[in-house]
Amino acid sequence: MKEVEAFWINSFTQNGTGGNPAGVVLHADHLSNDERLQIAQAVGYSETAFVSRDDEVDFALAFFTVTGEVDFCGHATLAAFSTMYQAGIITEGSYRQRTKAGILAVTIEANGHIVMEQKLPEYRGEFSYEQISALIGLDSIILESTRLPIEVISTGLADMIVPVPYGYLDNIQVNQNLTSDFCKKYDVVSIHAFELCDQTSMLTASCRNFAPLFGIPEESATGSASGALACYLSKHLSRTLLNDFTFEQGRAMECVSKITASVESSELGITKVSVGGFAHNVGRQTIHLQ
Repeated sequence: MKEVEAFWINSFTQNGTGGNPAGVVLHADHLSNDERLQIAQAVGYSETAFVSRDDEVDFALAFFTVTGEVDFCGHATLAAFSTMYQAGIITEGSYRQRTKAGILAVTIEANGHIVMEQKLPEYRGEFSYEQISALIGLDSIILESTRLPIEVISTGLADMIVPVPYGYLDNIQVNQNLTSDFCKKYDVVSIHAFELCDQTSMLTASCRNFAPLFGIPEESATGSASGALACYLSKHLSRTLLNDFTFEQGRAMECVSKITASVESSELGITKVSVGGFAHNVGRQTIHLQ
């Protein structure tokens, strides 16, 4: 019988509270995919990160939900690097990780804030307000009033960005079965809905994320979708060449998270996407593999 230790980490915490839980397994080189899935199911969080050695970059990371492997996970990346930082495996500085979404940079700042580079955006098309209305329980006329498109953007995972008018975000009622079927049909990972905040707020937007196809009814912080949303806002609402955003997520779950994101652009388009936040260790468990 093989014993594996998994760390429990809350990612994108705000003043040490809230955040989105992820599992982290270090020294995962000799674990098979079946064993990783078994561990992820035992941990029971939306994602668990597995950290291994790599011959060319600093680390290789793999990410498993309770149903299978995904190419990338922002909050689990944050959890993994925070775990290594707190354990003294790494120090302040820049690192490179190999993921199925590509080789991406991660920076540990002196205060423990972790910033993750994401893939440059891929714009994968738009859906009509009528198509999405039934999925989230808001009338298409309400969605149309934003005068913003519903667009699928990937900075590692394909997220459908859905703008809603201010005051309607908490009214969303997702039809889990319809949404799961829709995401499978159109190769979309999640619905990432947002409402823009008042200009006097320190926040850019409040967000909710739903990925029932991957066993996640709702998630309290989503790093990959935050990068996609930053690109969306840069594309549709901003004309500056450097944009910094602060997102709140998890309010409807009473587990508020804070996510920072930045987009750098040139006349040729977006040149860099980064997402950042803090994480806290909340415990660990020993898993016995058969």
